[in-house]
Amino acid sequence: MTEQTFDWRSFLVRWSEEWAGACTGPEELRDGDEEAWRARWLGFDGAPAERVAAAETQLGCALPPSYRQFLAVSDGWRHAGGFVYRLAGADGARWHRDAYGLSEYDDDEDGTQGMWQRALQLDAESDATLVLLDPGDVDADGEWAVYCHASWRAAPPERYPSFRAFMLAMYQEFHRLAAHRPAAPFVNATTRALDARVEAARLDALAGAHERAGAALAEAVAFGRPRAAGLLDQLRRFERQWPEPTFGELPGDPAYLGEVVPVLAAHHVRNGHDAAAWGHKLRGDAGGRRTAADEVLRQVRERAYRYRAAGPFGEAVDRAREQARWGATDAAWRTLRAALPQWTPVGPDHLAPVGLLADTLLGPLLTAERGRELLATPRGPSGGAAGEPAREEPGAAGDGLAWLALEPRSGRPEPYRFVLVEGVAPDGLPAVLAGEGAVLDRPATRWEADRDRYRDRTVSSSEDPAPALVGHGGGDVGAGWSFAFEARTWPLSAGQRLATPAVTASGRTGGRALAVAVAPEEGFFHLSVAEAGEERYGFTVRGAERDRSGAAPVPPALDPDRHFGPHAHGRQGEHGLLTALAAEFGVALPRFALTEGRLHTFADPSWTPPRLPGEAYSEARIVLTEPHPTSDSAREALSALRARTAGAVPGVPGAAGVPDGPTGRPPEAS
Repeated sequence: MTEQTFDWRSFLVRWSEEWAGACTGPEELRDGDEEAWRARWLGFDGAPAERVAAAETQLGCALPPSYRQFLAVSDGWRHAGGFVYRLAGADGARWHRDAYGLSEYDDDEDGTQGMWQRALQLDAESDATLVLLDPGDVDADGEWAVYCHASWRAAPPERYPSFRAFMLAMYQEFHRLAAHRPAAPFVNATTRALDARVEAARLDALAGAHERAGAALAEAVAFGRPRAAGLLDQLRRFERQWPEPTFGELPGDPAYLGEVVPVLAAHHVRNGHDAAAWGHKLRGDAGGRRTAADEVLRQVRERAYRYRAAGPFGEAVDRAREQARWGATDAAWRTLRAALPQWTPVGPDHLAPVGLLADTLLGPLLTAERGRELLATPRGPSGGAAGEPAREEPGAAGDGLAWLALEPRSGRPEPYRFVLVEGVAPDGLPAVLAGEGAVLDRPATRWEADRDRYRDRTVSSSEDPAPALVGHGGGDVGAGWSFAFEARTWPLSAGQRLATPAVTASGRTGGRALAVAVAPEEGFFHLSVAEAGEERYGFTVRGAERDRSGAAPVPPALDPDRHFGPHAHGRQGEHGLLTALAAEFGVALPRFALTEGRLHTFADPSWTPPRLPGEAYSEARIVLTEPHPTSDSAREALSALRARTAGAVPGVPGAAGVPDGPTGRPPEAS
């Protein structure tokens, strides 16, 4: 139905009838509403055409079409939603002229630039709410946008594309408020029709028709229908839409605790909310349910939450978690996708395994694209076969190493380093690289590992230990190589020495190991290949300099002169050498797992060799106190310290001559 064909009379009559039916008696009415209640009509007589024309003459402009059509049916309106008690008729509309000095808050982004001065004010009586028609915001049909501003909302004005759209929204607001009134059930033809659509949408969602289901549920949510919010939130989370989740009444039902509470906990932790907000999310305290929810919150906060499900799908979740644990995220997704038709809901309003989104290892691999694929797969009572696979993120087997040389989304290339060790499982890497007693820590994203690295600890310019992410380095699980990867390491200055761990690692395993360290912005690339405790070959590129090491010559395919010659521009040399290295050894690093997922970490020893006699160093105490700290300040602090002590080794040009030991008071980065 278009603006031109919209039946204002039937719409306003239905609204009035439902408003009157929602009131149990005169005692619930505002002063002056009893006559409207008895007449079951919120409006007034329609405005004759000559009255509308006279109002337009007085205002000096033609009114927008849908507002004119409304006035012809009712010259004004009572209770437009819950906070506008009366809308003006033709004679009462007036220019606002920034009556409350709100133009200082004009904002191009929310469309209010100049609106306060030029808008036509329609509210005649309200709860601190303005209803403004904007002649400066007009569509192709001549409709003026409506801006609704309530100071107590502490938010920009809400925009509606036309007066008709505004009135429809206020009708929905009336429904939302009436649905939650404790006095009497709010039931009428509209609510019955909407509730039937909610049930149909539930069945559509389980059958895989999630887009149709989502549209129906969104309409029902706008009207405040029970169940609709809990169902729609499940679809939105898999589509990676980010409004704050509430899941309607589901958090108050113990049957859904393992599904919706973990997602609420993840949102709570990510946004740094307090204990009061957590209690609100749970819909109050219910004894043992609150205790169980608090335990879920603790596990999510400590990155230890494991989603569990019943039956064959639960078994597939466990297998997929082990695959994702070591970087095989594509294999993990294939495992989950194949088992989806065997998933079973925990209750009548359960549409999908939503708790999976909060799983420490599996949650990150559920991208928006994969989430839509999951929703498109018939499951639960509907059953069926898995849907067509989504375009997969590159898996470890196809990633190689060259993706590391692609420009990051931030536009700022960051240094990185990694070790690949043959013949050892990822959980054995800590002992191989850091010695007996070293163990894996909790899984982390690159950002989390970077944050944890510098939280409340002292760092030294003479050492560079870092948390390393570990996994399989040759494709899926069991491919023969394991990696330890460190991102955003300290840039390597021209005078800094480097001791890569390939020799130690290969000595402890008796096999091969290779180590790579790269600082793209400094033109630094280091490779070391070792076997059985001896370096076979290696080199370091620092701009135009080439330093070679090891007993054997570098293979032609890996020769730095071949990749870093005068013909190379930007990161071409890095890209070509990483491509050749992957082909030479059949190794890879899983791009998605390292950039988007979580992997186990351990404290990798420093790649900086022990200090020489007389070599200066500095220390910094890093204190990160923000709710969501980054490590930029920490890196900048230590980079400054290194700059102060760079070249402080005897015999190195530019030696600072600073005595061995801490140099002055350690700065703090917070």
